[in-house]
Amino acid sequence: MAGRVDRVLFVDDEETVREALHQWLTLAGYAVSTHEDPDDALAAIDAGFRGILVTDMRMPRIDGLTVLERALARDPDLPVLLVTGHGDVPLAVEAMRRGAYDFIEKPFAPERLTDAVGRACEKRHLSLSLRRLRGTADAQGIERRLIGTSRAMETLRREVLDLAATPVNVVINGETGSGKELVAQCLHAFSRRRDGRFVAVNCGAIPDTMVESELFGYEAGAFTGAVKRRIGKLEYAHRGTLFLDEIEAMPLLGQVKLLRVLQENRVERLGANESVAADLRTLCASKVDLRAHAKDGGFRPDLYYRLGVAELRIPPLRERREDIPLLFEHFAACAAEAHGRAMRPLSARQVQDLVDNPWPGNVRELRNAAERYAFGLDRLGAAPEPAETGTQPLSTRVEAYERGLIEQALQQAHGNIGEAMRLLDLPRRTLNEKMQRYGLNRGDFVG
Repeated sequence: MAGRVDRVLFVDDEETVREALHQWLTLAGYAVSTHEDPDDALAAIDAGFRGILVTDMRMPRIDGLTVLERALARDPDLPVLLVTGHGDVPLAVEAMRRGAYDFIEKPFAPERLTDAVGRACEKRHLSLSLRRLRGTADAQGIERRLIGTSRAMETLRREVLDLAATPVNVVINGETGSGKELVAQCLHAFSRRRDGRFVAVNCGAIPDTMVESELFGYEAGAFTGAVKRRIGKLEYAHRGTLFLDEIEAMPLLGQVKLLRVLQENRVERLGANESVAADLRTLCASKVDLRAHAKDGGFRPDLYYRLGVAELRIPPLRERREDIPLLFEHFAACAAEAHGRAMRPLSARQVQDLVDNPWPGNVRELRNAAERYAFGLDRLGAAPEPAETGTQPLSTRVEAYERGLIEQALQQAHGNIGEAMRLLDLPRRTLNEKMQRYGLNRGDFVG
């Protein structure tokens, strides 16, 4: 499912049109299948069809609206583009209200066609990916937990499943916000210890003076304030999995005692004379190269070799940009559903802005942005206000502001050009010219 969506079905009763379109799209890298009979094209469409449909509006035996209705009956998520003459524009707009993705008005340049097809294919890719995730929800599959269709994520999921089937300790390396604890949870959930506890400890959040009491526990009276026995995290994780986040922050004295527990599978509470069993698997996460940290003397090498029998690296979001739209829509849809809100569709420009963002906070930052978008707190792709444009030339600031106003009007009008004309008090020709200049397409706002 990670492959590119690049198949196009084209329906038109004119052979010359079919031949021209086939040539244009083939040169653009698409796999094109042309049909004179709409039924032949419809027969190729099912829920797993990895492509889009382009159909002429006016045909002798069956019109484009009927083709649209039959195609969406087979797959409601299928992007359908309509090719229409000038006089059919109002009809095409109505078709979009019924579920068409976009329409292309004759005569059109090849670039206009390939642009519309490209956006529709991206939409199809996202819908199929989300459908795949929903399909595995009942099985609680790893695809639902570690979301992404990139090669990097497919590799990570395979490595996680392979290591989950073994009893070895694992060091998880990754940047802040990349999902280290989520990977640790998956290693536990798909292991033989899944029925035991998953105990997470953030070593960087525990003061040095409290590390021993938190990890090893204590008996009543072991020190001032120890009024009753407390079970430590190591003992609490017995027959389960212990996850030590930011392991590099653990003080050296704590590292010595942890090493002994891992060697003997027993733990001794502070103030106790006897040890108790601590059968656990240890998973660690680090923001630094723990091997290099051990060589530099900041971490005990013997503990590193005990903890790092295997290592996993989580790729940062910038190395798997193709996953960004899918992750964003997933997080936003979950937030919208949880709070009873309607999910606002993303425009092509918004998707591109998401992909181009550097996301230094990785998935955590992306999730926060998606939730803000779902709650209406962040309108992605909005043009900056004039006060925020710094030293840009006046013409650039004016264009950015004008583009933002047109986007707002199209969003409010749900892609209805007539309503956008009324809101902006612009004639149709002027609005069309400005939309073309700023790369805006009405189909991105229909919903």
